[in-house]
Amino acid sequence: MYKAIVRPLFFLFDPEKIHHFTFSLIKFLSKIPFVSSLFRSIYTIQDKKLERNLFGLQFKNPVGLAAGFDKNAVLYNELADFGFGFIEIGTVTPKAQAGNPKKRLFRLKDDQGIINRMGFNNEGLKAAIQQLKKNKYKVIIGGNIGKNTQTLPENYTADYLTCFTELHPFVDYFVLNVSCPNVSSHAKLEDVDYLKELITEVQKINNTKEKQKPILLKIAPDLNDIQLSEIIQLIAETKIDGVIASNTSVSRENLKASKERLQEIGNGGLSGKPIKDKSTRVIKYLAENSNKAFPIIGVGGVHSEQDALEKINAGADLVQVYTGFIYEGPSLVKRINKAILKHNLE
Repeated sequence: MYKAIVRPLFFLFDPEKIHHFTFSLIKFLSKIPFVSSLFRSIYTIQDKKLERNLFGLQFKNPVGLAAGFDKNAVLYNELADFGFGFIEIGTVTPKAQAGNPKKRLFRLKDDQGIINRMGFNNEGLKAAIQQLKKNKYKVIIGGNIGKNTQTLPENYTADYLTCFTELHPFVDYFVLNVSCPNVSSHAKLEDVDYLKELITEVQKINNTKEKQKPILLKIAPDLNDIQLSEIIQLIAETKIDGVIASNTSVSRENLKASKERLQEIGNGGLSGKPIKDKSTRVIKYLAENSNKAFPIIGVGGVHSEQDALEKINAGADLVQVYTGFIYEGPSLVKRINKAILKHNLE
C-alpha cells in the first residue's frame, strides 16, 4: 500500500514539507488508543536471534534509523513502534540554528536518492533534552552531535564537548558527526590530527562519568584507501568504540538525473541507492584491514533486504536506514530482520 498509494501521493509535494507533515500524522495517529500497539504488531519482530550486544549495549535487533530523520528527538517514541532496534537523533548542535536557505532537500526519483544541504538545522541542545526527558525506553537512542555553523575553528571542540556533556544522561551512545558535507570547515573536521584531539577531549569527559557511554565516529563514503587506513590507525590509537560508515556523498557519479537537474539542485550530500556500493566498500575495507578490530554500523543505500545483507556480509554489525525508509516505507525494517533470521546471520 505504501509504494502504491502513500509514496506517490507524498512525492507530489515538497520533500521538507511532507517530512514535517508525516511527523504530525504519525504523532496524531499514535495518540489514538491501540494504534501504537497495532503498529508494533504489524512491524515488529521479537526474536532472541536478532539481538546484538555491542559496546556494552543490548540491541533488540540490528536495524536502526539513521540520524537526520528525527533531528530534534520529537518522534523517537512513536518511531520505535515501527520495529527499529535503535534510533539516532540529531545532528544536535549547542545552539538552535535555521540551517541553509530553502529549498535544500531534493528527491532524485529515478535514482532512488536524495540530495540535501540542510546545514544542521535543529532546535538546539536544550530543546532536544526536553524531548529526551519524555523517553518511554522502547528503544536504544543514539545522540549524533556536531558544531554550530557560526562557531570559529578554535571553538569546534568546545561545541562537541558541550553537546556531549549535556546529552550524556539522556542517550545510550554518541556519534561524532565530522563528515557531513553541508557544514563549514569540513576539511578540518576530517583532519586526522584534529580528530585525535577531538576524540581525546570527549573521552576525558566520558571517563569522569559514573557510567561511560560508547562513542562512535561517522565517516564519509568518499574517503580513499589511504584515508581509511588512517581512520583504522586513529581508532587503534584512541580506542574509540566504533565507526558509522557512512555519511552522505559529494559525488555525482553514475546518476540517471540529468546534468541540468543536478546543476539546478547544486551542492549537497547525496544519499540513497546511488551511494550503496561506496558505503559497502568502506565497510569492507575497514573490516578487512583492521581484522574486524572494532564495531561498524553500516548505512548508505539500504533499500532492500539484500542491501542490508551485503553490508552485514561486508563487516557491518548493525545497519541503519534513512532514504530507503522514505522510498520503501516502514515494512523495510521488518523485511530486513526477517531476512537476517532466514540467513542465520548472528
